[in-house]
Amino acid sequence: MSVVSVPSLPGRARCVVIGGGVIGTSVAYHLTALGWTDVVLLEQGELSCGTTWHAAGLVGQLRASESGTRLVQYSTELYDRLEAETGLSAGYRQCGGVIVARTADRLTQLRRTAAAAEAFDLECDLLTPQQAGERFPLMATDDLVGAIWLPGDGKANPTDLTLALAKGARLRGATVIEHVRVLDVTTKNGAVTGVRTDAGDIEADVVVNCAGQWAKQVGAMVGVTVPLHSAEHFYVVTDQIDGVHSDLPLLRDPDGYTYFKEEVGGLVVGGFEPEAKPWVAPDAIPYPFEFRLLEEDWEHFEVLMDNALLRVPVLHDTGIRKFYNGPESFTPDNQFLLGEAPQVRGFFVGAGFNSVGIASAGGAGRALAEWIVDGEPTSDLTSVDIRRFGVLAGNNAWLRDRVVEVLGLHYAIAWPNRELETARPFRRSPAYHLLADANACFGSRMGWERANYFAPKGQDPAIAYAWGKQNWLPWSAAEQRATREGVAVYDQTSFSKYLVAGPDAEAALQWICTADVAVPVGRTVYTGLLNARGTYESDLTVTRVSSEEFLLVSSSATTVRDQDWIRRNIGAEQVVSVTDVTSAYAVYGVMGPASRELLTRLTAADLSDEAFGFATSARIDLGHATVRATRITYVGELGWELYVPTELAVGAYEDLMRAGADLGVVNAGYYAIESLRLEKGYRAFGRELTPDFGPVEAGLMFACKVRSDVDFLGRTAVEKARSEGVSRRLVSFTVVDDDAMLWGGELVLRDGVAVGLVTSAAWGETVGSCVGLAYVSSVDGEVLTREAALQGSYAVNVGGEVLGIAVSTKAPYDPDGGKLRR
Repeated sequence: MSVVSVPSLPGRARCVVIGGGVIGTSVAYHLTALGWTDVVLLEQGELSCGTTWHAAGLVGQLRASESGTRLVQYSTELYDRLEAETGLSAGYRQCGGVIVARTADRLTQLRRTAAAAEAFDLECDLLTPQQAGERFPLMATDDLVGAIWLPGDGKANPTDLTLALAKGARLRGATVIEHVRVLDVTTKNGAVTGVRTDAGDIEADVVVNCAGQWAKQVGAMVGVTVPLHSAEHFYVVTDQIDGVHSDLPLLRDPDGYTYFKEEVGGLVVGGFEPEAKPWVAPDAIPYPFEFRLLEEDWEHFEVLMDNALLRVPVLHDTGIRKFYNGPESFTPDNQFLLGEAPQVRGFFVGAGFNSVGIASAGGAGRALAEWIVDGEPTSDLTSVDIRRFGVLAGNNAWLRDRVVEVLGLHYAIAWPNRELETARPFRRSPAYHLLADANACFGSRMGWERANYFAPKGQDPAIAYAWGKQNWLPWSAAEQRATREGVAVYDQTSFSKYLVAGPDAEAALQWICTADVAVPVGRTVYTGLLNARGTYESDLTVTRVSSEEFLLVSSSATTVRDQDWIRRNIGAEQVVSVTDVTSAYAVYGVMGPASRELLTRLTAADLSDEAFGFATSARIDLGHATVRATRITYVGELGWELYVPTELAVGAYEDLMRAGADLGVVNAGYYAIESLRLEKGYRAFGRELTPDFGPVEAGLMFACKVRSDVDFLGRTAVEKARSEGVSRRLVSFTVVDDDAMLWGGELVLRDGVAVGLVTSAAWGETVGSCVGLAYVSSVDGEVLTREAALQGSYAVNVGGEVLGIAVSTKAPYDPDGGKLRR
């Protein structure tokens, strides 16, 4: 079927895709490949006319995560074969890429990149400056300290790619209609029913929002938050240059914020300046805006041009053919948006690609199409899942301030604990001002300001970023010691909290949770939430607070995701409500061997081990306040989490610090929690627990009710994994060299062979070295037993230095849990 030039709309389609850029056409292409041929793609102008056409077209394969890398690897495979399938070339050419380093810190990052590439079985070579110059002869190398070579990198022509994907979709039955503008998305009973356009209405079961920088406007039609904001994005195309040919590699000079790519015998010279220039608000983008550019801004481009002249001196004598200033949309965390919106069933989003849309389009389009067809993702997409943001992230003023920083992060050094600085402080706990007075360094998660650590009075609490041990480590180590030896108070108000209530609450949670939650009132249970594949969608605690009411407590980042998962897996006939009470309660973790003594000074409740054992939860008095106290820990010591009504939170915090003064009570932050939980081998969702791993791999079968006859979501897959075995297992480790500093993401070697990556790592003050968790794999996908996982000589690659580690399936600290039974 050919492109419809004069609008002639069908009355109904199974799926309508909004947006004819590279993402929308990729989604349509992959939906038809999966058998959904009744697909209509609508474009308000012409295909690729929005932001796709002026993309630079770089396709770099290596990403920060394995799942992200696999997406781009698939993109390159797809682009390479599109012409044979459709008769239209994507303009794809594998030319390789060079990334150079001007500083020692940047070279350390590149060495870490090369190590990660080895884990992903992706070719990557470390180069000397001279070798880098041989790859890209026009480059000046006298100020470089090293580089890497990625032979799998390439480039594509954005418009050609879009047209090829659209043709592939049409060849399998999709209808592609240009010059039709979507005016509204219609809904009924919380689900999409179709779209209203300037050429008529289309009924549809599924609507996919791939509207690029217009995606926020389209989301607003149905009350869906699509947090993105456009920034002006610049590059120039030069006249032809001697020595520039079609196979010239991509060149990236991140310390100079610039990239270079061959185009028609000249160079595309662009980059990501440290401080971006926001464009108009997302709801003020002009219409029409087809194949349009913004005004040239040579003053803003100057920082990029100066660095380009330094790296490629021949540019001093080369003319500029064209200046491109094309707006592109960016998200608050520099990751794109994918998935079904939690507010409206059947409304999917694929947008906010942060200048990596061409590289990501193939893989992201396939992933979103699979999500649509299968009803859930088929791989780990948590880092790009639209449910990582709540309604608060849709504020245009907040987004505008954030986009100034986000664009520049593409080429900033990827410090392992880097905190975003703009549009903060944002969400604050009631005790925020008291923590600030105590000299806290705040980090941010889900918009919440959270204390990372506390600096001594008179010291600057700011993080001094480095690859080795950073300035705050002694302060966090002191907090760890206080927790292990005395008592510390942690403000954990950012925890997500939900009430699941109703006559069918227990039955619903028994299906959704891996653990048995049919427990007496006042009992707390740790559990996983799995999908049908038997892999993790979340992990949390469930406390039964009455016969028909349960309090669920989860991580800060999963507030929207968890509730959506729970709601969509409640039976249609079950009477259950899910209420977000996150902002209704502050949470204080009172942890350490002296925690019972501190709390006893403020309450008449019996907190003895006999009366208030581990996993007990009850309302108690605390000074003048009444709070819920739950005896549980994420740091491996005697302790309680106190759930305090927000209006009582300041007083409760003041009482805790006053009552514990002579006990040496200290404030402690999330960096200490990270270290302490890793000494205990406690897992974290998003790192150890993801949709790529299940309870057998993660070593959490104790939290699965497989010995009962109670079914739960994912049980069949879990039992299959247990009986047939798995090829990857999670291990704890300590580093032999106590001078080393690990952050997570380091390559793991067994007998010199790459077998995985560190998922989490931190300094463990109690064990006196860095400690962490890592998934290790077998050879060639063979079954890996727990015993076999511990065999061999293990090491980690830390910025190019290989260091020995000791691995275990037990926790490095208090492996038998005696500290919890005090």
